[in-house]
Amino acid sequence: MFVRAILIAAAAGAALAAQIGAVQAQAPGSKTLEQVKARGFLSCGTGPGVVGFSMPDDKGVWTGLDVDFCRGIAAAIFNDPEKVKFVPLTAKDRFTALQSGEVDVLARNGTWTLSREAELGLLWVGVNYYDGQGFLVRKKLNVNSALELSGASICVQQGTTTELNLADFFRSNNMKYEVVAFATSNEAVKAYDSGRCDAFTTDVSGLYAEKLKMANADEHMVLPQIISKEPLGPAVRQGDDQWFNLVKWTNFAMLNAEELGVTKANVDERAKSNNPEIKRLLGTEGDFGKALGLSGDWAARIIRHVGNYGEVFSRNLGENSRLKIERGYNRLWNKGGIQYAPPIR
Repeated sequence: MFVRAILIAAAAGAALAAQIGAVQAQAPGSKTLEQVKARGFLSCGTGPGVVGFSMPDDKGVWTGLDVDFCRGIAAAIFNDPEKVKFVPLTAKDRFTALQSGEVDVLARNGTWTLSREAELGLLWVGVNYYDGQGFLVRKKLNVNSALELSGASICVQQGTTTELNLADFFRSNNMKYEVVAFATSNEAVKAYDSGRCDAFTTDVSGLYAEKLKMANADEHMVLPQIISKEPLGPAVRQGDDQWFNLVKWTNFAMLNAEELGVTKANVDERAKSNNPEIKRLLGTEGDFGKALGLSGDWAARIIRHVGNYGEVFSRNLGENSRLKIERGYNRLWNKGGIQYAPPIR
């Protein structure tokens, strides 16, 4: 019986491999990938300046979680993380730029919602940061809870889920408020800092980032309440499945690398590992890059040039950054968080 079971398992494995090979052989080409390769660089739509996510320095060098994600895609395609053009986009223009083909991918801390996928013709590839909306207030206001903001004036950016969540929160709690809306986040922050409104609201990660810009940062505090779910992640256009898969698995590769302990520093050494999961991740076993239109070492390229998810989080948002944000929900699933990637096999 034991031998028979082994033979059955082997036959099933061979059948599955044949099915995968057939799918790979028939997989349609990716128009977006072809365009990116022909152009010689990735066009990445990102934020105009959000500390920790997408921020250019005085020399025009971009850094941030979303920036590193796009560098990961470029590394997978070109083996060069610098083959990226970053296109700063406002909240108002971001989705139109993706729909029109101005950018190949939108990595701009955008919240994943049903209407944005179903009505705008977009697809979110996953969540690279689990966030929630909160409030920034002056300590002298003596407010310790968002429920104490009845009658307050709130600065917010137009055209975002932030504005909608704000209305939902005050309505559901039978509280009155005055909305002071601006076209850009920078305008809203400046208005709050100048005293034009009592509070500023956006995703909590953004509140910590904007607090650093205040004239007297220590005079402000982030209230503890989280009033919404904000699954933030990159998006692509619908209709190009291979490109969708390529961008999606860039995120998954970085998460799997952290879970398996593969880092920028040890990726080449770990490529010699006998661990089958690591071998599949780094391309020393199987050819999982083929269906994505990539080389077998696609994931190794990402990790070598950019790092795993934990490294990217730490240097941009966490302990090795100015923000010092706790990982919270963004810990791996086996470390108390909800970040989870399907296996490469």
